[in-house]
Formats: sequence, structure tokens, C-alpha cells
Amino acid sequence: MSIEDLINKEFPLDESIYYLNHAAVSPWPQRTADAVCQFANENTRLGAANYLVWLEKEAELRQQLKRLINAPSVDDISLLKNTSEALSVVAEGIDWQSGDNIVSSDEEFPSNRLPWLAQAINGVEFKEISLSNGTSPEAALIDACDDKTRVLTISSVQYGTGKCHNLTMLGEYCHANNILFCVDAIQSLGALPFDCQAIKADFVMADAHKWMLGPEGIAIFYCKAEIRNLLNLHQFGWHMVKDVGNYDSKDSNYAETGRRFECGSPNMLGIHALSASLSLIEEVGIENVSANIINNISYLIDLLRNIPELTFISPTTKPHYAGIVTFTIEGINIPELYSKLMKNKLICANRAGGIRFSPHFYTSRKTIYNSLEILSLYI
Repeated sequence: MSIEDLINKEFPLDESIYYLNHAAVSPWPQRTADAVCQFANENTRLGAANYLVWLEKEAELRQQLKRLINAPSVDDISLLKNTSEALSVVAEGIDWQSGDNIVSSDEEFPSNRLPWLAQAINGVEFKEISLSNGTSPEAALIDACDDKTRVLTISSVQYGTGKCHNLTMLGEYCHANNILFCVDAIQSLGALPFDCQAIKADFVMADAHKWMLGPEGIAIFYCKAEIRNLLNLHQFGWHMVKDVGNYDSKDSNYAETGRRFECGSPNMLGIHALSASLSLIEEVGIENVSANIINNISYLIDLLRNIPELTFISPTTKPHYAGIVTFTIEGINIPELYSKLMKNKLICANRAGGIRFSPHFYTSRKTIYNSLEILSLYI
């Protein structure tokens, strides 16, 4: 089946809407909706009679996520609720010393800010660096590090401005200087190829509901094997112990794998849904997904350049952009414009002081062109 035929089959979006908001929440593929319905029907008829089969699906998902980020082992993969929980596991797990600091940017989503700010109680400074300083965003972050820096934490792609970072450069610097490297990858997993080993990441986390085309309530957390046992645990439950399933055991020996961060019952509904979504990404191929997204962004940028008084907030040259284009227009009230676009079924976002468009790989040129036609009515 061609990619075009697959797209038509998997994305029967309502023809009345123009969906350019995958950096927020993505529509599910048809196979994901089917998987959820099948799981719900099975629960209705059989309860948990097939729980052992569900565990096989959980194992399959871990393998899919391992491949998605090129983790060394499936044991490095934890299934958590969301990016915020994963970031909190790291921020609360590090054995901080008073005087330590954390380096990040001033463009982070609150999930990658609040857990680190909370470490002020331990005497830890959180440095929010302007990415406009220095010769590049990466140089600005590196220049802010010193001998007290314990963690450099950054989004792979900024949610508002769409800046795509050189993670290899940052990871190599952190590795060479004994700094932990933490990547919030929610705006790139499922959209761009990602290799946690190549970028020397210590931690990677991302929700499923954006570019991975999955549901809310389930997320990947990668922790490098060598440092897994160094994170102090602050959540506890039956699922995280080494001898899981032995409910009579009085031992509290925690799993050596990433399961040590999964304190309670797994989100089986989310597991079935995300596995279905990732099966589509694997069928299309992440390289093809990425190429389509970049081509869509390039086309969108070219169309937007024709609008007088428009200023791009996002980068407009490769390889500095991913799936996000954010812009503002002189003399236009952005919140009012956003409201008008949404009322006309152009699904987008108001971020970083501008309008944010974020098409996925399956988004058609027609959808993008018609979206610009709607935009032109109000400027």
C-alpha cells in the first residue's frame, strides 16, 4: 500500500476542519481507535481473562519505544504517565548538593521548568538562559555551564518557537564535563529520527499524544543504565519490585530495570493505543515521516512569506526547524486572530506571542493551502 493510500485509510479527519495542531494533541490514526475499541469490548465481555496477552502487548510496546529512540536495551524503557512525571522522577531523584546548578533555556514548557525550580529547597540554582545569547542556542547553553552544573536540561524542539537543537553537540559537551544531559523530546519523538545513544543522553522523556499520534496518559522515560540506581526513589508500589507478582513477599528489592520507576498498575488501555500508533510510524518509516513533515513546513513557510508584515518567530532555515512554524503579523491582535481561526475550524495554537501551525506527515498540501486562505481573511 502506498503512503498516500495508507494516509487516506488511517486519517479520516472531518472534512470541515483544518488540523495544524499536532504540537499540542494529535488526532489518532484509525488503527489506534480500532485498538481502543477492541480492548474496551474485550474488557466488557471477558474482564481481565486475557491479562497475559495484555502483558505481551506491553512487552511489544517497550520494544517499539526502544527502537524509536535507539535505546541500548528494552530494560532502559519505563512507561510513565506523562513528561512531567518523568522530569519529576529525575529532578527529585538526583542527590543534590547545596550550590549545584541546573542549566536550561528561558523557552521551556512548564514541565521542564517547575520540577527544577522546586530544587531551590536543596540550595540548587536553576539557570534559564536566553537562546539568543552567544553565537548559537547551543553555545549559549554551554557558556552558562560551570563546575557546579549538575544537569543541562533542554527540549529537543522548543514548543513555542520551534527551535530544533543540536543535541549531539550538547550531549558531547555534557559527557566530557560530567554533566547529566536531560532531553524533553515530546516535540520530536514520532516526528524526527532520534538516537539517545548518539546524543549521549542520560534521560529522555516524552508523552504519546503529540507526534507519536497516541493517547494522553502514557509516556516514555529513558534512563541510562549506568545511572539508573543513582536516582533516589520517591514513588513506591507493587509494580516496581524485582519479584513482581509475588504479593506475599516482604522484600522491598526494587527492579534493576526501568520498571523501578513504575510504581503501580500499568495503563493497559494506553499501552494498546500507543502500540497501535507506533506501528503506523514504523510502517511508514520515521525517515519518511520526517521528510514529509519537513517538506510540509517548507511549503508552509513559502506560503507565509507572501503575507506582508508577517514576522517569523520560528527559524526558517534547515536544519533549525522541525514540525512547528510560529509567526506574528504587525498590527494584528494575535489572541483575537487565534479565536477567529479556531471558530473557522482552523485548529492551531497561540504560543510564544504568535500563531503556531504544526502539520504532521499526513497533512495534505490542500489542507495547508486552505488554511492560509482562511488566515488571509483576517489580516
